[in-house]
Amino acid sequence: MKHKRNRVWKQAAFWLLGFSLLWNITGAQIRYTIPEELKEGFVVGNLAKDLGLDVSDIASRKLRLASESNRQYFHVDSEKGELVVNGRIDREQICAESSSCLLPLQVVIEDPLQLHRVEIEIQDVNDNSPNFHTKDATLKVAESVALGARFSLESAEDLDVGSNSLSSYSLSRNEFFRLNVKTLKDGRKVPELVVDKPLDREKQSVHKLILTALDGGNPVKSGTALLQIFVQDVNDNEPKFELAAYKAHVTESAVVGSSVLTLKASDLDEGLNGEILYIFSTHTTELVKRAFKVNPNTGDITVIGDLDYETTKSYTFDVCAKDKGYPELEGHSSVQIDIVDENDNAPEIILTSLPNPVPENATVGTVVALINVRDLDSAENGKVQLNISPEFPFKLKPSFDNHYSLVTGSVLDREDKSEYNVEIVAHDSGVPSLKTTKFVHVKVLDVNDNRPAFSQSSYSVYVKENNPAGGSLFSVTAVDIDKDKNAMLTYSIVELHLNKVPMSSYFYINSENGTIYSMSTFDYEKLKMLNVVVQAKDHGSPSLSSNTTIHVFILDQNDNAPAVIYPSAVIGSVSHQRIPRTAKAGHLVTKVTAVDADSGHNAWISYRLAEATDASMFSVNLHTGEVRTKRSLSEQDDSSQRLLIEIQDNGEPVQSTTVTVDVLIEDGFHEPISDYRKKSTELNKKSGKITLYLIISLASVSLLCLMTFFILLAKCARNSRGSSSCCIRRNDSGYKNPNRNLQIQLNTDGPIKYVEVLGGDMMSQSQSFGSYLSPMSEFSDFTLVKPSSTTDFTDTLNVLDASLPDSTWTFESQQQKPPNNDWRMPPNQRPGPSGQHRFHTLQQRWTPYEKSRAGPRPEEAGAGAVGGTGPWPNPPHRSRTAPGSDGCSECK
Repeated sequence: MKHKRNRVWKQAAFWLLGFSLLWNITGAQIRYTIPEELKEGFVVGNLAKDLGLDVSDIASRKLRLASESNRQYFHVDSEKGELVVNGRIDREQICAESSSCLLPLQVVIEDPLQLHRVEIEIQDVNDNSPNFHTKDATLKVAESVALGARFSLESAEDLDVGSNSLSSYSLSRNEFFRLNVKTLKDGRKVPELVVDKPLDREKQSVHKLILTALDGGNPVKSGTALLQIFVQDVNDNEPKFELAAYKAHVTESAVVGSSVLTLKASDLDEGLNGEILYIFSTHTTELVKRAFKVNPNTGDITVIGDLDYETTKSYTFDVCAKDKGYPELEGHSSVQIDIVDENDNAPEIILTSLPNPVPENATVGTVVALINVRDLDSAENGKVQLNISPEFPFKLKPSFDNHYSLVTGSVLDREDKSEYNVEIVAHDSGVPSLKTTKFVHVKVLDVNDNRPAFSQSSYSVYVKENNPAGGSLFSVTAVDIDKDKNAMLTYSIVELHLNKVPMSSYFYINSENGTIYSMSTFDYEKLKMLNVVVQAKDHGSPSLSSNTTIHVFILDQNDNAPAVIYPSAVIGSVSHQRIPRTAKAGHLVTKVTAVDADSGHNAWISYRLAEATDASMFSVNLHTGEVRTKRSLSEQDDSSQRLLIEIQDNGEPVQSTTVTVDVLIEDGFHEPISDYRKKSTELNKKSGKITLYLIISLASVSLLCLMTFFILLAKCARNSRGSSSCCIRRNDSGYKNPNRNLQIQLNTDGPIKYVEVLGGDMMSQSQSFGSYLSPMSEFSDFTLVKPSSTTDFTDTLNVLDASLPDSTWTFESQQQKPPNNDWRMPPNQRPGPSGQHRFHTLQQRWTPYEKSRAGPRPEEAGAGAVGGTGPWPNPPHRSRTAPGSDGCSECK
């Protein structure tokens, strides 16, 4: 026995010095063994090393403790990863009388989340001495007590356990009593006073003894109590219980006053010596006295306190039946009351770690939070099931020992839902079942997964020509359903080129609000439509963008005055015409032709006679510009007449120009006869050399013209793959403008000889010009075409080209609708020349599938033009030149 005590002492001393710490890993758990009462700052062990972590990973992975108890007895050194004592550890306070004292710790490691369980086994140190609650005990013993009679004494309590707990009792030296130690079923040792020698009250009525309690520690600690024994007179029958041991059970929900069991004892004595009182034995613990009481008269044991199976599962104590004799005699019995567990504890859900925000593109199975669940009940009442509603995109993944991980169960979309209050329900298997609900708040972080969206894929904007530069034209807006930087947009113009000019030269866009400004002034006659591509780009990473197209249509303004084609600038500002005095009413004097570079209403031209020497003599057709006599001429009429003709467009404000025509009325002037047979017949009737010379000259010139015509026709047919055309090449004619294709055609209309110029630009838009020369014009070479006159005519065309703006010749595509049906009129009433004397103004039709297209005839436009409402007021093209041709135009 001595050897064993020395070994225990050495082991305790070894623990107190702290030189040896035991640890092991069982599965995923770590256990350390330490003695109690260690000083603050004592290092239990290197937790980081035991978990397999480097010292550099401690701070980054946020190693911390999550204890289930309210008090933190340990902490982790963030620099070394050591588990350090945080304060005084009293095993008796933590584990009471339990022989095994385990302090569980939960170690949480974040980034990524991990959970480890650590158990600290607290070894007992002999720091408590045995203690008697009653320091002065009194015992009454009858003098007739038999030898060997036993009297139970108050037992001492030692808070230590194991070898440090109460080990033995000793009694001071005396002649009459000896000490016997009885071990109860629960392992407690109770001292008994045994009568060893007959007592003689008359010799000694009081015996004073010292009772000493010793523990098994090293060194041994002890506690004492003074025992006074009073020897009393004879009462020779003690009460006896019916049962040597009583056993009962009661539910933990039993209310105060509930009866548990009834004790029954009997005494053969009579009178006061036979009257029995029931009491707890002297060594009954306070725990029992707080839970139960014994009715001294009836022996009924009832509940007086709260019972809790989770705290104390069973109560074992002794009862005493004492008579009223003198001296009092008593009998003893043991009582065991078992507590029946009930489902009175709801499950408890514990968040081991706070939930982390989850990006919306997180993969399925991403850990959000760590959860622990427990139930203080036992058996079926303590079995817990943890569930989560299927409506949430999360699920629970079991770990170990009622630990779970909350992980993502499906793909998340912040734009659909940005945060969740995940409802977790825990319910046990008791009857009735108890449940606990806990909400876990999870935020979903935004990811740049949505492109900016415009309200329309394309927009149409209408801008008047001659607009001031820098003006606001339009504003586009896009939305991005992402958040923060992912939803911040920047607008820009996609750098496209129009005629090798970047689009940024035409427009500027505010990058913040999408407002588009013009950078230049537009001219409808040069540019009719632009396509601007705007891009909206967010600030996410990677950045996403989307485009929209803005169709900018330039609206025509009346900024061009009519340009006079005939009389041309080559001829001068005054046109000289000759008519015979024999002219009748309606005689065609000349025809004024003008063109307006504008379009639509702005290009409709009207003619009027502004001034005249004799206003009653001449009239001007409003739409064709034909100047005719209003009456027959007489001898009294002045031979020189001056006409001022005003040409106006239909725009707002009205633009106009004037041309002066001098008419010379001559006697004896006759018109040439257009019919060859009539001319031959008339010539046959005349005689003389002059008439013969005239016929010969006419025939020679006609033959030469015919030969020239056939030569040109054959040459053009060879160059245009067999097509019949009469062409004058631009490079051969001397016409200097390379952007215009001209066709020159000689026509005759009674006494008026005119050359019709047909022109087409490079985009296959044809234009025609009719030039009219009277027989008495000073340019008489045009009356009878000679081979050499072509060169002269090219000079006229060059001068005419210089006098007109480019917009008169070259046109962009544009879609226009006729303004109304008021212009549905016969061809002879439309603006420009009528019949063979028509002059092509401006007419074209825009479609989204062709860049440009020559306009149809008015009759065709009214029947089949897109958006047309009737015949256009402009005359048809005389000819059309195919794209890529060498400059020849087909003559009609």
